[in-house]
Amino acid sequence: MSDIDGKVGIDSTPLSGRVPPHLFFVGSAIFHYLGPSFAVLLFARVPVAGVAWLRIVSAALVFALWRRPWRAFLAAARQAQWTMLALGGVFAAMNYCFYRAIAVLPLGTVAAIEFAGPVALALAGARSMRNLGALVLTVGGVYLLTELRIAGSPQAFVWAFANAVLFTLYIVLAHAVSRADPATSPIDRLGAAMIVAGIAISPLGFRDAAPALLDPVALGAGIVVGISSSVIPYVFDQLAMRRLPRSTYALFVALLPATAVIIGIVVLRQMPSALELLGVLLVASGVALHRPPA
Repeated sequence: MSDIDGKVGIDSTPLSGRVPPHLFFVGSAIFHYLGPSFAVLLFARVPVAGVAWLRIVSAALVFALWRRPWRAFLAAARQAQWTMLALGGVFAAMNYCFYRAIAVLPLGTVAAIEFAGPVALALAGARSMRNLGALVLTVGGVYLLTELRIAGSPQAFVWAFANAVLFTLYIVLAHAVSRADPATSPIDRLGAAMIVAGIAISPLGFRDAAPALLDPVALGAGIVVGISSSVIPYVFDQLAMRRLPRSTYALFVALLPATAVIIGIVVLRQMPSALELLGVLLVASGVALHRPPA
């Protein structure tokens, strides 16, 4: 089995150390929007809870075959094990709430609500007027880029705000996992958390996902969603988080809607409005202005 981390974990890979962490985050941002797009299409064949189950369990199987992460879990210190367990629980609950929300609300609205938690984390770690100004610029840019529509089922907004709280917990716990145990790889620790998530979400989603196991199209689409939503972006997140302060990573979450606009220009030939271009400019200016705290 090939191992991108080498023999002793990710620190032994020169490439991961040479690539700027910002680029890993951009890669994560691209798949952050591609994955949900596939999932929305899958809703026509599989109930919402079933889609969440397919995403998490297919990602867990990929990590199991690729990394055998239980070895890292067993080798980790007790505190690191508890962090992996907590992250797995957050993965399961966060994805369930996220799909419940986007099944009813526009993706832009859910994304705007989701950004509230990272704003709080970035504000808590600002530590300077320069970084506070950077945060103001990025928040303004996100406001222009996201389609926040306060209309829809109140229950859907409950799911959206629950997802926002859980996404904030994800940033805190995933950042801790990325640095939890120098003796093991952060990607292996991520894989262990994803296996925990697959177990945790099964009571919520297996019954709805079961018919899809006999539908090759739905099953294949579910695997694509799992890889594009829960393998590639979360691996990129770990590669970025291990080298970025938590508040800096939280600020970079503003790149998600900006990346979506750029993908629309390059891939779909969708020309953005003047306000969207201004939003991208504000986000880029805020990220460029920000300096990681010492």
